[in-house]
Amino acid sequence: MRSQSAGYSPWGQSYRIAFYGLYAATLLAALVWIFSSFHQIPPDSQAVVLRFGNPVAVEHSGVLFAWPNPVDRVEVIPGPARILQHDVLPLQRSQQLKLLSPDQYDSDAGAGAGYLLTGDAGVVQLNMQIFYRISDPLRFVLQRPHIAALIDRLAQHAATLVSASRDLDTILVARPESVQNDSDSAQARSKLRYDLKLKIQQDLEQLNESGNAPGIEIERVDIASSLPFDAVPAFDSVLTASQQAEQNIAQAQNEATLRLQQAQQQADRLLQQADATSSEVRAQAEVSTQTITKLAQARADGSAVGLLPRLWREKITRILSSAGQVITVTPGDSSQLLLQGPAPDDASPPASSQKIYGSFP
Repeated sequence: MRSQSAGYSPWGQSYRIAFYGLYAATLLAALVWIFSSFHQIPPDSQAVVLRFGNPVAVEHSGVLFAWPNPVDRVEVIPGPARILQHDVLPLQRSQQLKLLSPDQYDSDAGAGAGYLLTGDAGVVQLNMQIFYRISDPLRFVLQRPHIAALIDRLAQHAATLVSASRDLDTILVARPESVQNDSDSAQARSKLRYDLKLKIQQDLEQLNESGNAPGIEIERVDIASSLPFDAVPAFDSVLTASQQAEQNIAQAQNEATLRLQQAQQQADRLLQQADATSSEVRAQAEVSTQTITKLAQARADGSAVGLLPRLWREKITRILSSAGQVITVTPGDSSQLLLQGPAPDDASPPASSQKIYGSFP
């Protein structure tokens, strides 16, 4: 009777309820602990199982069973075919200014924040995006907290070296006044991206050789280059001045070509006139000297016996025919020498009354 009354006493009932409650909680906790060992891996992901902090297995999409914490820990990461994107924020001017104190804003550190030095002593800003994929899941999980900082440092190092090996025009690939087609500009920009990717990949290979591989592989590098804000108006002014200068040069070349054509035409015309004049003068000279030329040729040939007197008679006849009166003087007879008196002052005698004096053999 006492045992039955003790079992149905208030204290006994309290103990029994507490026992069943604790049993049910334990059973529920065991079920939750068991069901937490099952993990659903998405199709584009993979999972790394770490047992007591050491990676032991890599599982792909599907249902994964692993012991619950603290035995196993499952890290779900993107799959090997998934491309990840990382923006290199330390290269941006706004991010670098945040690291400076207010007193450094007006100093050289504030003026050069976010800009890279080019090979021709210019400055340029590069906004980079790194696209990568996971090549080694185990190493990636171990260094996962440091992957972003590692990519930033590698990108900064590559951007500094590549910018210093190029001039400003090659990095910007934006020269409207230069004679280049779109294919050349595309090749120059593609070469710039390739060099950045190659430099980052070389640094990653050095890390792999030293045993500190992050387990990633660079797929692509995208960049957006820009000038400092204050330099944009100056750069536009230079471009405008260059275009205006080239326009003026082209106009001057056109005017010079036109003047050259006009001068050439004038020179051709003068040459033609000179040739015609020279031909006419030469013909007249040949006609005028034809008699003398024939006489010289005849004397050279020895056939000028009666030619010279005949020519003299022809010439003297023409001269005497223009005189109105002819007075001859016998050579050697001084008594018959006649001297002409002074001519009238008011007028000279007409051609028909002119007298010709001379001696004739």
